[in-house]
Amino acid sequence: MVKGSDMELDVNGIRRDFPILGTVQDGKPLVYLDSAATSQKPKKVIAAISRYYRKYNANIHRGVYKISIEASEAYEKSKTKVAKFINAGSMEEIIYTRNATESINLVALSWAEQNIRSGDHILLSELEHHSNIVPWQILAKRKGAVIDYIRLDSDMAELDAASVDRELKKNPKIVAITQASNVLGTIVDVKSIAKEAHARGAAVLVDAAQSVPHMPVDVRDIDCDFMAFSGHKMLGPTGIGVLYAKKRILEETSPALGGGDMIKTVGFETFVSNDLPWKFEAGTPNIEGGIALGVAVDYLKRIGMQNIRDHEKRLTKYALGQLAKQSGVSVFGPDADDIDHRCGVISFEIDGVHPHDVASIFDQEGIAIRAGHHCAMPLVVNVLKRPALSRMSFYLYNKQSDVDAAISAIGQVKRIFKIKEAAQAKV
Repeated sequence: MVKGSDMELDVNGIRRDFPILGTVQDGKPLVYLDSAATSQKPKKVIAAISRYYRKYNANIHRGVYKISIEASEAYEKSKTKVAKFINAGSMEEIIYTRNATESINLVALSWAEQNIRSGDHILLSELEHHSNIVPWQILAKRKGAVIDYIRLDSDMAELDAASVDRELKKNPKIVAITQASNVLGTIVDVKSIAKEAHARGAAVLVDAAQSVPHMPVDVRDIDCDFMAFSGHKMLGPTGIGVLYAKKRILEETSPALGGGDMIKTVGFETFVSNDLPWKFEAGTPNIEGGIALGVAVDYLKRIGMQNIRDHEKRLTKYALGQLAKQSGVSVFGPDADDIDHRCGVISFEIDGVHPHDVASIFDQEGIAIRAGHHCAMPLVVNVLKRPALSRMSFYLYNKQSDVDAAISAIGQVKRIFKIKEAAQAKV
């Protein structure tokens, strides 16, 4: 999957594994630059889903017949793969949910429901996705808790160190923070924040939806108490997400959902919870989704997460350099000189053109990008003071020609809107 002494990815070889990348629309090849929203799926992941339904479709943990046992073993094996992928202690610390959003909600409905009291502080940041804001707003309203926010620095690119210190001095009960922003591309030093938060007695939840698919992530090195991420952003199917939590915390926490498979015994008056991790998975789960996520993990591991990270850094730096040459284009987030603190997400705007119009013209050129507030309205609207932004995002199957196509599309936007070229871009 890699070539050359510098371990550059064999992107052309990788692209052959993704059937959708051969799509031609209106005579133009698809250029997919929206992996921050969802990734494309390789043949092996698609085949794993098909094989489950064709060969051993059965409910898990309920049958003693062959195909039920096969399904149960494949589902549980996938959890072991995910645990090793993020260096969790064991599969007992891996709970499957529908997505990262549900994972965060599960923490709010279980651990936080038991531990947050009236007047307690919950610490978030201005970078957060709605998924890591709204569940805490709901909880805070119900419990009478207070939500505080770590502010961005004056460059509107990274978290302000003084704000981190100031907010931690309020002794929050939990710090819930993203590891990589889906808007600015900012990579947050969650390990440092976790260390400072723990020193003040706070639990730490990391939203890793934009980090686990794109770079090496080690939950024990970070020392977070919880981590949430989604399968569909890391080559897996939709409808499968992951909540990692330390075993000790899971043992001390009551389940939020009740029903089948999360119990050992049930009487008319009471019940006994099942062992971990099944204690937190009520009812029939997304069996094929879990199995296919394990296949996606295998695929990513064969390529190597550091190789993927290095590839995206090169591609992002190239894209930032090309965008800097474009007059009338503003780019948000850390600049190319700070590429180690940036993931493969670039939000931008073209002067005088609404991002939805930009995305529509890109689509006419066969290029898929995102436009809007990217499920981060407080950041985009309240902090950056923009109604919306255009966003391109990269993954292991993107190459420089995809960036070149995007730059060409920007030229087309300018021609349609009759924007005159200036001497220097605004970055």
